[in-house]
Amino acid sequence: MKLTMASSPHNHSHKSVTRLMLTVIAACIPGVIAQVVFFGTGVLIQLLLALVCVSAFEAAVMLMRKRPIWPALSDGSAWLTGVLLAISIPPLAPWWIIVIGCLFAIVIVKQLYGGLGFNLFNPAMAAYVLLLVSFPVQMTAWLPVTELLNTGITFSQQLSLIFSDFTTLGYSLDQLRVGIDGSTMATPLDTLKTDIAHGLTVTESMQKSVFNEWTGLGWGWVNLAFLLGGLYLLKTKVINWHIPVSFIASLSLCAAIGYIASPGTEPGVVFHLFSGATMLGAFFIATDPVSAATTNRGRLIYGAAIGLIVYLIRTFGGFPDAVAFGVLLINIAVPLIDYYTQPRTYGHGAVK
Repeated sequence: MKLTMASSPHNHSHKSVTRLMLTVIAACIPGVIAQVVFFGTGVLIQLLLALVCVSAFEAAVMLMRKRPIWPALSDGSAWLTGVLLAISIPPLAPWWIIVIGCLFAIVIVKQLYGGLGFNLFNPAMAAYVLLLVSFPVQMTAWLPVTELLNTGITFSQQLSLIFSDFTTLGYSLDQLRVGIDGSTMATPLDTLKTDIAHGLTVTESMQKSVFNEWTGLGWGWVNLAFLLGGLYLLKTKVINWHIPVSFIASLSLCAAIGYIASPGTEPGVVFHLFSGATMLGAFFIATDPVSAATTNRGRLIYGAAIGLIVYLIRTFGGFPDAVAFGVLLINIAVPLIDYYTQPRTYGHGAVK
């Protein structure tokens, strides 16, 4: 039996679930290529590990539930979860990070709630938050882009680092993270947040070499690549425009207000939009058809609320990025949002 997915009771999509999931995975390819170019082939190792793990955990749960394995695997939902989680974590994170994340995403967040279509939370983001809170050191150990590395790192060295914590030449991840200016480098979001907390202005902070990573290389190009993939999803009508547009508009509005109010400590709209996981979150994560709002007005509220939370946590919270937190927090409110944004049925009064 072919499963189909409908975006609302009166607007049916006749594409199979498998086709939808594989289309989203295909739309991730530009972003994955950008990550590989700027952060190395460790991205591909994490992707392969994730796909193996989510397939194994999905199959194990199906065996325990005495249900057929292939239909559950072939719908592609587990594979998409693995892809989104793999491209969200640092490429050289230890192998057990992705294993734990996939286990939690598939077994706890997805299958324990009843499987595809019943999970309250986005599985990939729930797993990401679990890993970030439990293993903050490993989950924030991003390398600078290859242009800023003191020493080159081959595929075999990255493979060795992921599985043994050291490259074949004996370098640890901390040693590799020391940039050309002699300081241990973090992502632009993390660097800016730390510098502002220490009294530097945005202009002073952006003199550091790490910011070449997003303005000329790295994070800006990765976000542009995911934006390209997101536009493809909109063009093929796999996702609706309401969530990504309201997400980006809300984040942009908050960033613009913040910059006008305090230009010395606020980086502005462009920085927020093209740093961290903004475009990945707007087009690939917040638009999850199971855990997101389903009415058009509800989607606008849902996306705008996520954008607001992302800005607040980036600016005032303890974490440099907040897409996963924003998505999970508003996932909780989805039933309420959908209830109060239902379109009025002909001949009936408004929902009270």
